[in-house]
Amino acid sequence: MLTARTVAKETIRYEEVAEPGLDAGRALVRVHNVTLCGTDLHIWEDDYPAGLPVVQGHEFSGVVEAIGNNASGVRAGDRVAVSPMTYCGACQPCRSGRFNVCRNIGCIGCYSDGALVELLSVPVDKLCLVPDGLDLDLAAMAEPASIAMQAVNRGRPVAGETALVLGSGPIGLLATLYLTDLGVNVACADTEADRLELATAFGAVDTLLVDPAAGFPDAEQAGRLDQLTGGYGPGLVLEATGAPSSLENAIRLVASAGRIVQVGISARSATVSMKDIPFKELDLMGSRNSLNLIPDGLGLLARHPDQARALLTHRFAFEELQQAYGLMRNRRKVGKILIEMPAARARARQGLISESAVGSALSGASA
Repeated sequence: MLTARTVAKETIRYEEVAEPGLDAGRALVRVHNVTLCGTDLHIWEDDYPAGLPVVQGHEFSGVVEAIGNNASGVRAGDRVAVSPMTYCGACQPCRSGRFNVCRNIGCIGCYSDGALVELLSVPVDKLCLVPDGLDLDLAAMAEPASIAMQAVNRGRPVAGETALVLGSGPIGLLATLYLTDLGVNVACADTEADRLELATAFGAVDTLLVDPAAGFPDAEQAGRLDQLTGGYGPGLVLEATGAPSSLENAIRLVASAGRIVQVGISARSATVSMKDIPFKELDLMGSRNSLNLIPDGLGLLARHPDQARALLTHRFAFEELQQAYGLMRNRRKVGKILIEMPAARARARQGLISESAVGSALSGASA
């Protein structure tokens, strides 16, 4: 079978390797679709702590080809997404139920070989059945959906309140979608107008275009936020950019007794007042991975297939990974990039999935 291994900075080598055997408690998944995220770009650029070489791919879906003894009810032929996170179960975070921040955490496609391969062996307990009617290309995004849902859950949203989501990339948009499902009024802020157009389609009641060279919010935007919140500020702010100035804005704008969830990741440092957090008595929380929310993420995508499909802005064939990573560097007008594996294209040629799920056969075509 064919695999794509990132062997050095910005260098992918395609290799023919033996197919994995079937072991007890594991399943063989024929990979159909892989989506890329910022972590994948960092790995490709050799700017990630796990190091190289590694077979990337941690957001993926496929079809079970064979399965060992299991009590999960999953069978050969089932369509699945795969939870890539692994944890030890023995450290203090795991024992307290916070295995998403396990001291010995691992991730298929980041710390160990992942889904940019035709056939992958995975533990049976990592399989998540794809709901009927949800195309496999959309199901590949269950992992980022789960991350967005974890961040929202950390913020303890209340129906009827106003939340501010800073950043309308994929995580911010999926969080907006979930918050809207929960009855929360969401305002979104971003530096890109096209992303804010998507935010409206994902349920945002207002959008705020950020000018990095000017103060945020400007007077007109501040008035709109006041109108939405009765002058108190949003009760919940979700920071999804990783920009230090964005966290500073979150602390300044959130209501007293409000909650801030930091899900955007960056190695940079923010300048935070030692007065605002205690004076406002804020809850400032981080969010990482999810507490096994892949099935919930699949449910969110299944409820909102049009919005999910709008996230897939580009498609590439498996053989075009270098071009896909090059496009990611642009970061403008790029949502999720889908890698169509050989199995997906073969299935499409056989007419076994809808034409809408196939996408363009042209390299980098917009969805």
